[in-house]
Amino acid sequence: MLADSYPFYLANKPEAPNTDLEVTDKFTGAVATRVAMASSADIERGIAAAVKATEPMRLMRPYERQAVLQHCVDRFRDRADELAMSLCIEAGKPIKDARGEVARLIDTFRIAAEEAVRIDGEIPTLEISARARGYRGFVQRVPIGPCSFISPFNFPLNLAAHKVAPAIAAGCPFVLKPASRTPIGAIVIGEVLAETDLPAGAFSILPCHRDGADQFTTDERLKLLSFTGSPAVGWDLKARAGKKPVILELGGNAACVVDEDADLDDAVGRLVIGAFYQSGQSCIGVQRILVHEKIYDALKEKLIAATKKLIAGDPKKEDTFIGPMISEGEAKRLDGWIQSAVAAGGKILCGGHRDGAMLQATLLEGVPTDQDLCTEEAFGPVALLSPFKSYDAALKEVNNSKFGLQAGIFTRNWDKIQQAWDTLEVGGVVIGDVPSWRVDNMPYGGVKDSGLGREGIRYAIADMTEERLLVIRTKQ
Repeated sequence: MLADSYPFYLANKPEAPNTDLEVTDKFTGAVATRVAMASSADIERGIAAAVKATEPMRLMRPYERQAVLQHCVDRFRDRADELAMSLCIEAGKPIKDARGEVARLIDTFRIAAEEAVRIDGEIPTLEISARARGYRGFVQRVPIGPCSFISPFNFPLNLAAHKVAPAIAAGCPFVLKPASRTPIGAIVIGEVLAETDLPAGAFSILPCHRDGADQFTTDERLKLLSFTGSPAVGWDLKARAGKKPVILELGGNAACVVDEDADLDDAVGRLVIGAFYQSGQSCIGVQRILVHEKIYDALKEKLIAATKKLIAGDPKKEDTFIGPMISEGEAKRLDGWIQSAVAAGGKILCGGHRDGAMLQATLLEGVPTDQDLCTEEAFGPVALLSPFKSYDAALKEVNNSKFGLQAGIFTRNWDKIQQAWDTLEVGGVVIGDVPSWRVDNMPYGGVKDSGLGREGIRYAIADMTEERLLVIRTKQ
């Protein structure tokens, strides 16, 4: 269970000047614990400490950074049950999903530990013409400096880990603002990091009010901003970030195409998970399902039956698949979108009922394409079915979105696989599975309104380092 209260971490040390942030049990609505909230002055101190730690972090040897990350792996394994239950409480995440996120947290730090000792440079050939005779080039990667991280509520452990772990591997101090609804996971990461030999000021984990994000964004001493969250907030932060590079992992309304040669039972099993795991609160959750007309009725019948079998309720119970959304307000918002879609001619195939923050797993068909459920990010347990005649038209419909994070394709035809990879305007195409699939070393990110840059440890390290060239002339 959770402690009665938690500190924040400022310059590697716990501080508890208050207990102003109430963290609720998302299923019961009761206050589960309280967390210290950082003030503007605390954030300033954290940034100043990160700046001071820039040189000591840079001077850490790769094996020393690796040792810090490996310590985290070991301690997260020791505390796996505690971490899973904290996710279950603070995020309303079904306990099986919570254990899965803890496993991914461990994977992410383990991969970072491996990458910490292979941040290699390059020896470019400079003798490209007679005038460059006798010149040799060498390139090394150096830490970019103090980084600013803002993480979201839906994966409180793993999405914070995708910023923290590569920063340590790269040798960058950082300040992290976790989501105020789900700060406990990040605080526990801070507890574990505080056990290591990181230089003073190497990290600060500072829950704060939303307006505190301005300091995380505009301060010129911070050399990189990495934000995961809503598109509206992300693009606004980018506009105010100044000269620093900005990495944005934003939203999506991911589509999945099921072609006529698909294995229906296999596709249905994956679609149910992709659309409804952790109550659909994933930016790559399946929202639009395009099905070839020859198999549409058969797949629809199987998908409705499978969806109706999902057990909703207390996320602490082992058999629960659908837990609460992050808040009743979010559930009301999505319920309103469902009702609007029905009023516009859409048909509810199953689900559609809301009780507080609990929203049933819901399937609809016939929803007009101008409805919010089609054009915006639902971020909840709702998916839309629609038939298609031509594969070309289906791919065009996938691209008919302001988002472009990932897409899933169920087909066994290699030509169609290649066509999808060449045609779809997304960061990743997943064949034989849903777009919700992710493993933590792959390049992950989107295009269009879904963001800028890529996560995945090696790719994040590249963003958190800069290339520095050395040229040596040998007298001829």
